[in-house]
Amino acid sequence: MISSAACNAVYRGRSFSRPFSTFYGAQKYTYSTQTENQRYWTSIPAWKDVECKEFVSYRFQLRHTVNHAKLNKFLSDALPDTLAPSDNPQLQHIQTKQDFIEDATSGLEAAPMAVRLTPHILSRINWAAPLDDPIRRQFLPLRSSILEDHKSLTLDSLDEEADSPVPGLVHRYPGRALFLATSICPVYCRFCTRSYAVGAPTETVFKSPQKPSRKRWERVFQHIEKDHSLRDIIISGGDAYYLSAEDLHEIGERLLGIPHILRFRFASKGLAVAPGRILDQTDPWASTLIDLSNQGRRIGKQVCLHTHINHPNEITWITRSAANHLFANGVIVRNQSVLLKGVNDDVETMGNLIRSLSEINIQPYYVYQCDLHIRGTFSGFMLPSFVVDLPGGGGKRLASTFESYLDGISTWEAPGLPGEKGRKRYLYYDPIIPGGIDEFPRISDGESTG
Repeated sequence: MISSAACNAVYRGRSFSRPFSTFYGAQKYTYSTQTENQRYWTSIPAWKDVECKEFVSYRFQLRHTVNHAKLNKFLSDALPDTLAPSDNPQLQHIQTKQDFIEDATSGLEAAPMAVRLTPHILSRINWAAPLDDPIRRQFLPLRSSILEDHKSLTLDSLDEEADSPVPGLVHRYPGRALFLATSICPVYCRFCTRSYAVGAPTETVFKSPQKPSRKRWERVFQHIEKDHSLRDIIISGGDAYYLSAEDLHEIGERLLGIPHILRFRFASKGLAVAPGRILDQTDPWASTLIDLSNQGRRIGKQVCLHTHINHPNEITWITRSAANHLFANGVIVRNQSVLLKGVNDDVETMGNLIRSLSEINIQPYYVYQCDLHIRGTFSGFMLPSFVVDLPGGGGKRLASTFESYLDGISTWEAPGLPGEKGRKRYLYYDPIIPGGIDEFPRISDGESTG
């Protein structure tokens, strides 16, 4: 745990410096998981004098989270006057700090997701070369990279609202359901498939949020209690990191008390974007999760954490320390990644991500829309399932199991789903890239998952 002397004590005598490299076009990126106790945030002028213990604190991360109102000031301070050039033809006209700020401001006006960035994530972006940076591309849209949506895209592309028997509970698959406990996240990803509900309203999207509410939660719990076919519950949102420790305890205790619920998992990007919370002794969130996991083991039920890391640059020594603390206390942690062009869509980067996760005892669980080139490189239990989440509520299907593919449109079946959904044919549309431009088409606010 990180305490008054902890930053100097974490992994004393061990180095986690492990440089990797990968190629995006002609430009080479080098990334590292950091040496122990490295103050990687000192490249940000406002935080150059912040000590380790303070930066690790979740309160610091919340207090210094950058939203729309704070973005211009942050960018003005963090960006150099002249930027490294981009390999992307769409972004090569952005050469100065002011060019970048204007394009980012315009991009946020067109995006359905509000901006919200923690100091941890902001510190992992190379602000001297932000245009092609794999972390920037995930969280901060540039207007020049946004292309039009496919005409068949809908905001609730996975048809979650149609699969909700009560507000905030998505029951699509036999035996398991998704509990949307909150509509707030510590950061907002550009590729979010729940942009119809998550985060604050934007200039382009009015939200239908699932705010934390005891009255709404009670309807969810009652439905789960009455449906004895359910065995597995995912608690998400939004993000379970944004639940208080008391909320976490209440939800966990209620689910552990339902006889037919055998396992549940808290879905959170928190370990990726504010890992210090797991180590903060003044914050009971992690100890509550550990307690629920231990309670579950004693009665034969599994309580897990599912996180979401897409690129090795997101992993620092704080991430490693947090993950190892959970592992030492018996908490199972799995990771779900999304294949993102220019972020992790090459074999070397994806391989390094899987290896980095495995080394800190995080199981690579899903990769959405990935190819199979790394099969045979890793042990079978380390290899994630490569899946497509089908529009229209078809659920997750292995990427290799499409029925047919023609002109960018693939067809799929989902025979495991009940009733009409199991007999329906689903269509998946590849992004349309005008002129063959090698950049993300827009899925929800500018970047494609494939």
